[in-house]
Amino acid sequence: MTAVPQAQGDPVCDALPRAARGGPVSHALSRVARLHRIAAGKLLKDLGLYPGQEFLMMQLWGAGPVRQSELIKAVDLDPSTVTKMLQRLEQTGHVRRRPDPDDRRAVVVEATERSCALLADMSAAWTELERHTLAGLDEDERRELARLLGKVEESLCTQTAGCPDLKC
Repeated sequence: MTAVPQAQGDPVCDALPRAARGGPVSHALSRVARLHRIAAGKLLKDLGLYPGQEFLMMQLWGAGPVRQSELIKAVDLDPSTVTKMLQRLEQTGHVRRRPDPDDRRAVVVEATERSCALLADMSAAWTELERHTLAGLDEDERRELARLLGKVEESLCTQTAGCPDLKC
């Protein structure tokens, strides 16, 4: 499906960079995603986390001990990035890595008991992020936004043929 360019003189179109005029929704989504990540980063910093580490922890809390290679696939990040994140999380005592008893070449990663406090704090941070993110919307608008974003996500998942951590 091809986007229809907005007419000149349209306030939405005029506010967009010229190259983005064929995709005003994509441009808005990119900007919103960036701002949301910045806001999340500020909340995570208060917990001693770097952006992205929360997704590793969420995966570990949900899946339990898992091979590092499977964790990398689940979060769909570069292996070196995940390794660096895990090193930092291990240094803070939130994860433990050990050789896989079934395959000594593989590494098993698991959340530690210490990370339980982090789980509660992270849950509170995500609640706060949600509150700030949706502050200008009423309940009906929030439900509609969630519904529409779900449809967008499904479309993108189909187009990219790769959503390892999503049920597409």
